[in-house]
Amino acid sequence: MSAHFERGQLLFEQQRYVLAEGEFRLAAAAAPDAPAPHAMLALALLAQERREEATTEAREAIGLAPDWGFAHYVHAKALADRNYMSEARAAIDEAIALDPTDPSSLAFRGALQFDLAKFADALASAELALAQDPEHTSANNVRAMALVKLGRRAEAGATIDATLARDPENADTHANQGWALLEGGDRAGALDHFREALRLDPDNEWARQGIVETLKSKHRLYSFMLRYFFWMSRLEPRTQWMVIVGGFLGNRMLSAVSGSNPALAPVVLPLQILYVVFVFLTWTADPLSNLLLRLDRFGRLVLSPEQVRASNWVGATLLGALGAGTVALVTRNSAWGVFAFGCAFMLIPIAAVFRTPVGWPRHTMLGYAIAMALAGLSGSIATYVVMLVGVGWVANFLIQQRPKR
Repeated sequence: MSAHFERGQLLFEQQRYVLAEGEFRLAAAAAPDAPAPHAMLALALLAQERREEATTEAREAIGLAPDWGFAHYVHAKALADRNYMSEARAAIDEAIALDPTDPSSLAFRGALQFDLAKFADALASAELALAQDPEHTSANNVRAMALVKLGRRAEAGATIDATLARDPENADTHANQGWALLEGGDRAGALDHFREALRLDPDNEWARQGIVETLKSKHRLYSFMLRYFFWMSRLEPRTQWMVIVGGFLGNRMLSAVSGSNPALAPVVLPLQILYVVFVFLTWTADPLSNLLLRLDRFGRLVLSPEQVRASNWVGATLLGALGAGTVALVTRNSAWGVFAFGCAFMLIPIAAVFRTPVGWPRHTMLGYAIAMALAGLSGSIATYVVMLVGVGWVANFLIQQRPKR
């Protein structure tokens, strides 16, 4: 291999991605028929978040060597980074079909399976990778994350501890340890590992998200909701839907019981109110907590631009609800009270917009939110209520979608 390629590899290992890109480009120009410079160039571009260029280079590598598993592995990483998850899974399956013993491809398949909440499959893929290379860092991280979700915390902790002992400077491993500790309720330990991950890699998004969740979990109500979110995250999408449908049907059954037995209404009504409040919080606890986090001297620094935008919209809507509620109390005008409740419930579709994947799912959710707001403003209360009842179903469906190429 050329000197440019070897220098590029060394620079890539040192995380000097811009310089590595230049060397890989020179290597590709010197050997137009060689696939390796294009594959490594794709990885260097991915590290710089230049995802479309990375995808192009990965396809160039495949075109030059269609039977080379590594090129398909790089292509899978580029596709996954662009949120084309079904195509990424097809690409990694092709990589493994061409090279069934490559630990990096097996570990990445495990990561994609983890994303689908197929934790047993993710664990199996990680262990296949570790059978080839017991010290493979990514495979050990996937194994640890899967074990946490499967409730095998002691094994997960041992895996992460061993991985950190071998490579104490790996930011991803520190971030995974942070998430494992946070899910186990150890906020202080989690924060230490998230901070260490960001010290090692200031752009580590997994660690940044972990710090945000750890800081928000200091508030008791959000801590309770976070435990629920963790519990739901351990379920497969189909099971999550069963939980959502079960809650809805249970609430309907309570209404039926209350209607047929009025004497039970004092017992049933508080349960129904608790259910409505809980559903409301499942959508709004996160952006509302982000809004509070902006008052924290350190917390405001770790929020992403998107989280800041979401908290701005939520804050404006909440301010509208509080303002209208105040006017209603002062003037005793029920119309302002209705407007206040309308604003408050608009928090759900607004929060849902920022939880749906970028692309057609988010555009659809935004259109739904605008239509719901227009229905309320035009006085079509029945339409508004129907859309309010349906917003959770629509949002949950859209959240599970992924844009296609």
